[in-house]
Amino acid sequence: MPDLDTSGLDLARLPRHVAVIMDGNGRWAQRRGLSRIEGHRRGKDSVRAVVETARRLGIPYLSLFAFSTENWQRPAREVNALMTLLRRYLRTEVRKLMKNEVRVHAIGDLARLPETVRRELDHVVELTRHNRRLTVGLCVSYGGREDIVEAARRLAREARSGGLDPEAIDQAMLSRALSTGEMPDPDLLIRTSGEMRVSNFYLWQIAYTEIYVTETLWPDFREAQFLAALEHYQQRERRFGLTGEQQQSRERAGAAR
Repeated sequence: MPDLDTSGLDLARLPRHVAVIMDGNGRWAQRRGLSRIEGHRRGKDSVRAVVETARRLGIPYLSLFAFSTENWQRPAREVNALMTLLRRYLRTEVRKLMKNEVRVHAIGDLARLPETVRRELDHVVELTRHNRRLTVGLCVSYGGREDIVEAARRLAREARSGGLDPEAIDQAMLSRALSTGEMPDPDLLIRTSGEMRVSNFYLWQIAYTEIYVTETLWPDFREAQFLAALEHYQQRERRFGLTGEQQQSRERAGAAR
């Protein structure tokens, strides 16, 4: 496998967590006179490229927004094809995931998935659970608002049972109650296809995430495009509501400890 061209990157300042809204499969196919389903089929090669690149760079967390709660409203033929492609991808990639020490963490309302897909996903999650090289948050049947509502329900049930003082609920506790509770918030969110919206994805988690939008359609997004997004991210000044001077002072203090 050829070496990555990381000449434009500071490898000491890579994001810990990159999230990707994989958009543009349908438009990619339509521009070529193909079916939308063919676009989704070609998109799996981009998934493979991004997972492999993240692993080789040592980025510990990667989230992929594969299917939203709103996507269930699409034509039944397209939804069925997407579910078939997901099951096939999980089945064909599991050996490579194990070889590369990639863990799959399923995120979303998984009960809505067809039973065959749910079984395959459960199998891959269980098989890869001890892998530590890269954690891939696979977001299927996922909605950000629904995630927050379900977290609130969990905390409310705990408070009702007497196990939690409502006054003790803070941002950290709510973060842990989300489906991404074991993952850090994304440092970088990549959206392909040029659309300027977050589409109900990780609404709580991306409060201070750097957002990178590219016109590239998802089936054309590969290693080079991923590296370009990381280079752009490293040009940003992340201040988290502080002034630049305050943030630099905080970073220097952290480095001194």
